[in-house]
Amino acid sequence: MKPASNRLRLAAAICMAAAFGAPQAMALDLVETPALEAAVAAGTLPPVAERVPAQPSVAPMDLPWQEPGQPGGRLRILMAKAKDTRQMVVYGYARLVGYTTAYEIAPDILESFEVEEGRTFTLHLRKGHKWSTGTPFTSDDFRYFWDDVANNDKISPLGPASILIVDGEAPTVTFPDAETVIYSWSKPNPYFLSNIAGATPLYIYRPSAYLKQFHEKYADPKELAKKVEESGQRDWAALHHLNDRQYKNENPDEPTLQPWVLRTAPPAERFVFERNPYYHRVDPQGHQLPYIDEVVMGLADSKLIPAKAGTGEVDLQARYISFDNFSFLKENEDQYDYKVSLWQTAKGAHLALFPNLNVNDEGWRKLVRDARFRRALSLAINRHEINEVIYFGMALEGNNTVLPKSPLFKEEYQTAWAGMDIQKANELLNEMGLTQRNSEGTRLMPDGRPIEIIVETAGESTEETDVLSLVGDSWKNIGVKLFSKPSQREVFRNRIFAGDTVMSIWSGLENGMPTADLSPDELAPTAQIQLQWPKWGQFNETKAQAGEPIDMPEAQELMALNEAWRTASTAEERTEIWHKILKIHQDQVFSIGIISGTLQPVVVNGSLRNVPEEGIYNWDPGAHFGIYRPDSFWFADPKRRTASN
Repeated sequence: MKPASNRLRLAAAICMAAAFGAPQAMALDLVETPALEAAVAAGTLPPVAERVPAQPSVAPMDLPWQEPGQPGGRLRILMAKAKDTRQMVVYGYARLVGYTTAYEIAPDILESFEVEEGRTFTLHLRKGHKWSTGTPFTSDDFRYFWDDVANNDKISPLGPASILIVDGEAPTVTFPDAETVIYSWSKPNPYFLSNIAGATPLYIYRPSAYLKQFHEKYADPKELAKKVEESGQRDWAALHHLNDRQYKNENPDEPTLQPWVLRTAPPAERFVFERNPYYHRVDPQGHQLPYIDEVVMGLADSKLIPAKAGTGEVDLQARYISFDNFSFLKENEDQYDYKVSLWQTAKGAHLALFPNLNVNDEGWRKLVRDARFRRALSLAINRHEINEVIYFGMALEGNNTVLPKSPLFKEEYQTAWAGMDIQKANELLNEMGLTQRNSEGTRLMPDGRPIEIIVETAGESTEETDVLSLVGDSWKNIGVKLFSKPSQREVFRNRIFAGDTVMSIWSGLENGMPTADLSPDELAPTAQIQLQWPKWGQFNETKAQAGEPIDMPEAQELMALNEAWRTASTAEERTEIWHKILKIHQDQVFSIGIISGTLQPVVVNGSLRNVPEEGIYNWDPGAHFGIYRPDSFWFADPKRRTASN
């Protein structure tokens, strides 16, 4: 990556910082939050001027749907599992750097940053910034992570996260002063900032003042031993890990930098998150964000959440709601004072089938690794019927690939092997020698077993079952039977990771609108979570300590291209590499996309402001609501700002 390119990208990020909230040199007349006035008056909490950083991040409120608001109130949301407390870290979206609504990276928790030659990153913290407990947030929290967590062989036996390793080289990390941290490599690391900005962020800091009580280097040995025994953990490192879960967000005692702080210890049926009194952002009128005092996350069966949303039991909801709920939700808008909008989705496929190339069963492994088999299954799907019957013709039909809004899009990436052609599908299966059938007309595998594919689902939506039913109907035309098997998400994933699953259904590429400057790593076997090759991904993630080495030429080429992208020095080179990768996926059909471009219903209370009517609902980049900054959402109805609900 050339220095000039870096300067241009950094300049773009800084220019877009206003959409995120930029530091202001001007003095602000800070306004105390009504909900905190009593604590300030009692002396149990410092006044707002002593709580926010010396240069807070000021949210300009200048996007078309935004306006300055008033603090107060309680926001109600619903989730299906206790572990969904992590969604408040996603929605809160406080990151060192984060994506703006234009998908540019800009400072957030950081006051600013500089990038030199794509390999040296200088991070500037905000002077006076504090954790939610009031303890200073300084470079010592970064030093603690690097020296005492990432490079402690008891806490991190595999060493620093793979994203911090470039060609086997760990970064040089220095801490010139309390507000400066420098990460430097001898070669470019184009993944660094995007991973920090992610929905599941790379944390390169820790609340050191809190965690030192669990670390053998700092804690009194007797006290630490007592805590280990009381916790039931095997040793101090396990106890440290138990209390160091910023993303999981399940420990009310752990300090945070998010806009809302968990106050309910699991297990529970109702989780309360209170405003962070030391949060780093303010509005142009001097109100400390978040506007909303409290978020209450209730738990309900995922199948009941659409009904509860449609009867006014939530103020903001999209998770666990699907397009097939839209008509019902729309009918109840006026009665229950909410509005339901349809946001665009940006995944490469809303639903895709994932043949497990690492399945343990040798007979199935041989079949699913044959590109002709994957192509035949794709050709035998009636995507148009699925689109019309389930999505009212409003979705895009085709492969799991980049969307038309991406500058990398080519029509053939979307359509190759994706038009229904039963004759061609049968020809491909015959060509493979799969000509024998049983009395029911089902083709037989070489070992005599019928080709009956069990497609496993996470069991969270009838939508997947409905789609699979239609896929199964069309697959009968090529002598293949389909059965669906639902299970809980954790069981679903663990079976795939273990190689017990032949095929699964899930969403496709997380980011269907990439540019050439965004990493193509989710198109190569880089992570266990990739359902078509989990063991190859695990092998990469664990640095060959677990999983299986890649033994398929096309997948090996994808890894080589992914590495070539990382070291490419020009935009032209990166673009060429992206197209080579997309061409391989077009040809090999490693995942079988069904439809994409679906619309996500979003239910918003009639009084809730600063939520865009038209948005993009995407996991990464986007963090679902996070990119639209829920800390700036507020209730226009004065009663909602003062009354409990």
